[in-house]
Amino acid sequence: MVDLLKLKDKNIVVMGVANERSLAWGVAKSLFEVGANVIFTYRKERSLAKLEKALESNGLEPKMIVQCDVNEDESIQQAFSSIGEKLGTIHGVVHSIAFAHAEDLKNDFVETTRSGYAFAQDSSSYSLVATAREARRFMTEGGSIITMSYLGAERVLDGYNVMGVAKAALEASVRYLANDLGKEAIRVNAISAGAVRTLSAKGVPSFNKILGQIEEKAPLKRNITNEEVAKMSIAMLSDLSSGVTGEVIYVDGGYHIMG
Repeated sequence: MVDLLKLKDKNIVVMGVANERSLAWGVAKSLFEVGANVIFTYRKERSLAKLEKALESNGLEPKMIVQCDVNEDESIQQAFSSIGEKLGTIHGVVHSIAFAHAEDLKNDFVETTRSGYAFAQDSSSYSLVATAREARRFMTEGGSIITMSYLGAERVLDGYNVMGVAKAALEASVRYLANDLGKEAIRVNAISAGAVRTLSAKGVPSFNKILGQIEEKAPLKRNITNEEVAKMSIAMLSDLSSGVTGEVIYVDGGYHIMG
């Protein structure tokens, strides 16, 4: 049978696993299933403990686990240098990282503090730019970088506030990175996932309301699953999407097309 994915034995870095509900975890599990070498990054020891527990309970063996704080350039550089020195080549990166202060999600957007705005942008948008810059040094065979976005990047969603602005910047960054890195055969795309019950979603006050609206209005009349986001992620990391870059791919049951 022809291998259309061409991900077997490819080195893919997965960033942003918080727990087994994380979108990044769903992508990682699918990468294991198609035979990729999965490298995880984690931010804090608490995150590492949860990651190791998830791997053990699922009987999965990663190629590497590396500490990486995306708010620190030196940490990102050290993480990718460590990966590159051990494995030589990186073929793909999954960036699934977004942070904002709780008060900046709960309060009206106009009340966002300067420090809160900067933190959300740095963590959720600039972290992709810094990651791509370090990863490209070892993506000598080309490859794919994907990141996770959300409809709040282009529409006002109650309670999303500063994160919506950060996701808008993230999607713009995808386009500029795609332009810069295309000559190196590195593709950069975003997946705009529908509402999925993740740790991040708990921080959005109106999340349950959004779930109900999607079931009512989306063409598919249901919410999407973590597994559906993972399947599209595999496609975007694989040779199936070799001609696609700079795009925002929606996996939301069609909700974004509705008025």
